[in-house]
Amino acid sequence: MSIITLTTDYGLRDHFVGALKGKLLSEFPEAKIVDISHNIDHFNTAEASYVIEAAYSSFPKGSVHLIGVDIELDRNTRHVAMQWNGHFFICADNGTLGFLTQKIKAEKIVSINIHDRLPEDATDLDVFVKVACHLAKGGNLNVIGREIDSVRELNELKPLVANDNSSIKGYVVYVDHFGNVVTNITKKMFSDVVKGRNYEIVFRSAQHTIRSIFAKYSDVVISDTYPPKFYEGQRLALFNSAGNLEIALYRSNPATTGGASSLLGLGYRDAVTINFSQ
Repeated sequence: MSIITLTTDYGLRDHFVGALKGKLLSEFPEAKIVDISHNIDHFNTAEASYVIEAAYSSFPKGSVHLIGVDIELDRNTRHVAMQWNGHFFICADNGTLGFLTQKIKAEKIVSINIHDRLPEDATDLDVFVKVACHLAKGGNLNVIGREIDSVRELNELKPLVANDNSSIKGYVVYVDHFGNVVTNITKKMFSDVVKGRNYEIVFRSAQHTIRSIFAKYSDVVISDTYPPKFYEGQRLALFNSAGNLEIALYRSNPATTGGASSLLGLGYRDAVTINFSQ
């Protein structure tokens, strides 16, 4: 099975996504192309990283994931392809793969070096198309690049555990369709630090706090006396299906009443801290 997934900030109004698919099919007509998202915020590598991390494991091993976010090649940014956890990822070395490599070591990473083998007017995207089709056909990474040891990490947004384990400070990396706010604090990180202690989730300069993390959204309904509608709009925290701490409002609707992002004033890069009792 030759699956190529697409994650970009191109949107759907212009011709870019259609042209990208056309180039892939021209190079490899048998490819199965799947859209993950084309609505990544412009040049937002942290958001792209979260989305691909949340989605990739739903696909079979051997799938190729093309990430078209901030891909321009320059003297500070190279193009890379990575084999990781049985999947292949193609993107610019701009931090997009940093969340993945912080969790599991890559099987192999190469700095793509086929640019001079393509026509003079080839674009950065043409390079990605060539590499994606090569890998989807079962090609070897060594053919399209020189092996390297690591990729760039998103250090400015990296979650931090206090030296005395008194807190974890993370950042908002994504706001979903429901207005729920996703942080880069992971369930594993929390489990390693909590050790049975009480805790408090603090954000927006301590104006808002949450003192429990639910297993699912409906756990906010804690009484049989009142119907679920009574709890609509109540803030809550949980670890989502990707294993990231999420701040949400129960049954929120951003188009009408608003979501956690708008009503709690949380957006990309905002800090969220979990403080633990001593």
